[in-house]
Amino acid sequence: MSERMAGQGTRLTLDLWHPNCWAIEATSKHDGGILAHAIYDTPAGEIERPSGRMNGLFTAYGESADVVETLLDTIADSTLTGDVLELQERFDSRGRQVAPGSVAREFFLEYDPGDMINPYLLEQGFVHSAPARIEDGRELWQVWYAGERTEIRDRIDAVMDNSGADIEVQSITSASGAEPKRERQLDTLTQSQREAFELAREQGYYRWPREVSTRELASMLDISKTTLLEHLRKAESKLLDPQ
Repeated sequence: MSERMAGQGTRLTLDLWHPNCWAIEATSKHDGGILAHAIYDTPAGEIERPSGRMNGLFTAYGESADVVETLLDTIADSTLTGDVLELQERFDSRGRQVAPGSVAREFFLEYDPGDMINPYLLEQGFVHSAPARIEDGRELWQVWYAGERTEIRDRIDAVMDNSGADIEVQSITSASGAEPKRERQLDTLTQSQREAFELAREQGYYRWPREVSTRELASMLDISKTTLLEHLRKAESKLLDPQ
């Protein structure tokens, strides 16, 4: 008999980009967005798919029917996709569309599972907990991580190294909700932003009078002064005005 165990776990919101993604490609060119729900085998009798391709369930949404139609046309024309099977609009028990925007259209789509980011996330222990949302050429993922919280940054780095993705941790929360507020805020920074901010703090950049210049900090990190200032600006914005 298996044993039930209680664990803390960590919930993260990941803002990411990865290569060879038809949804990122489409939303980077047009308004509207896409919800990625799940992956299925091909519906019997509906689509003949090439060997190795899978079928996924998605929702295209936007503020008008024209926006959604443009998105669907772009997806159908992509070299990264196969057939698109449009479904009826999806509503909840009160007759409301289950998607952002004024217009939504559900569809099945065949595509190469090798182009997905999900296997790389799963490999490192991140399990998605809600439909991924794709807008403006970026994907927003809600995931759980059951391992030690101190491992998360290395795990995310491994996902980026293995997949070619760019990932920012937008939010991070332990299941217990007991982590210090400052640590939660620091965890929303990208690795580059955190390195720049912590070095600046350690070297006395935020003391008065300042004990180090931006040029010296940039030299320590082997980046340009402009890049350093951009990292610090974004870090300060997240820490001083957290969402």
